[in-house]
Amino acid sequence: MDVVVKIIGIVIVALALAYLLKPEIMEYLMEFFKEGKRIYLAGLVRFVLAVVLLVAARECDITPVVVFFGILFLISGLLVFIIGLERAKSIIEWWQKQPVSVLRILALITFFIGVAIIYSA
Repeated sequence: MDVVVKIIGIVIVALALAYLLKPEIMEYLMEFFKEGKRIYLAGLVRFVLAVVLLVAARECDITPVVVFFGILFLISGLLVFIIGLERAKSIIEWWQKQPVSVLRILALITFFIGVAIIYSA
């Protein structure tokens, strides 16, 4: 099961690198999830990732780190459903107004989260 956690970490690192090199990818994804009820798909993906991380945490080398990120994914996934569609869209719109440098910093943070997940697995 720790292999699944490593794969999740690798995917997160790959996405973060893509965002760092081409911030327009992040802008495209924000626009994609802003349409209709697609934001709920993002919430569902985060929720599923949380469950996988929390279930697999026991088999990982640094369990508390994996549990921490599992809880973060769980909270963020549930928040999408709790705050509602319009509020979630307004948050996305706020992020879209941020300069590219802020999006790159966000991508860098995402990169280090992925690395921490890989290292902890």
